[in-house]
Amino acid sequence: MVLLVFGNVVLRYAFNSGIAVSEEISRWLFVWLTFLGGTVALREHGHLGTEVLVGRLGVTGKKVCLVVGYVLMFWVCWLLFSGSLAQARINWDVSAPSSGASMAWFYSVGVVFSVSAAAILGMDLFKLLTGRVADADLIIVRESEEQA
Repeated sequence: MVLLVFGNVVLRYAFNSGIAVSEEISRWLFVWLTFLGGTVALREHGHLGTEVLVGRLGVTGKKVCLVVGYVLMFWVCWLLFSGSLAQARINWDVSAPSSGASMAWFYSVGVVFSVSAAAILGMDLFKLLTGRVADADLIIVRESEEQA
């Protein structure tokens, strides 16, 4: 993606030409990279957050908050899945302006992310409900980037 954008910039300024599909492909790659990075961060519990309230609760309170958080995240996964699937279906026959590829590929990343995130959340929730999570791991956000 970086080489594509850099090459296009050099071609535009040095040779007064460019790669027609580079902006479109780099945008698609950026969106896919962002969602796949979100999946990795979810798996590694690397998202930033605050633990002001949850950190002061007991073990049972932390578990209840974590279960409620997982249920809410499952709901968001469902919303993202249904919305992305609807957009992919709507745009199946719509072609991208430069490449001519189906715009459904652009919106299908939401489907991939939501299914992956739901699977990760399901595994984590199963571990929590079966007692396989240590008390120190009941807070799944990081206060700063140094901890992530």
